[in-house]
Amino acid sequence: MLDESLDDYGTARLTLNRPERHNAFNADLIAALTEGFTRLGQANEVRAIVLSGAGKSFSAGADLDWMRAAAGWSAAENEADATRLSDMLAAINDCPKPVIVVAHGHVTGGGVGLVACADMAVAVDGTQFRLSEVRLGLTPATISPFVMAKIGARARRWFLTAEAFDAATAQSLGLVDEVAIDADAAEAVVAHWLTHIGQAAPGAVADAKRLALDFAGQAISDELRADTARRIAARRTVAEGREGINAFLSKGKPSWVIE
Repeated sequence: MLDESLDDYGTARLTLNRPERHNAFNADLIAALTEGFTRLGQANEVRAIVLSGAGKSFSAGADLDWMRAAAGWSAAENEADATRLSDMLAAINDCPKPVIVVAHGHVTGGGVGLVACADMAVAVDGTQFRLSEVRLGLTPATISPFVMAKIGARARRWFLTAEAFDAATAQSLGLVDEVAIDADAAEAVVAHWLTHIGQAAPGAVADAKRLALDFAGQAISDELRADTARRIAARRTVAEGREGINAFLSKGKPSWVIE
């Protein structure tokens, strides 16, 4: 259901492995993703996490059998279930490690939410995205904070029409960063990102990601500027910050560099 591996360079790979269901979510997969990203996010040996999907599609969103069962649940049961999905998305979005998504095939509904939670995403040419919920009489409520954080008010069209859009459009929206001609080219993009992540201090990367999450869309205020001053002051005094500055001044190489 969710395959996991870790290489010698600290790259953890999680692969959605329900190809017969186009990697659609059910309760078990949601729980596995929540646990996996929470655990790997705290693992010192992990430098980055790459999420991809087995088979013909990255993810078709919610499993139809799961949704059919939900129709018979109480309001409280449905709310608890939706909260578990939101918790899973938050575990990915807030993971202190860099998260990379490789999208291909069909990326529908909650699958779009997964892509939106990534720090970096590459889509193989031919990938088709769709926020399909309104066609089912539903709304993309649970994924909407994450999708709108990534593409802003432009989500309104796609939420309302549920029309499909291609990888180039996803890139123009800011949902994905790169479009690759095929799977090998997508892996080359991933390798490029991992090379650069491997040159950066892991703690600084986690703190920089927190900056991007905490300050996005905020107005510049005295409180915000004071917060940024506190954060850089703290980073200058930690061992990682001191090592990095000393290595730069002595033209040396800090201990975290992966070659």
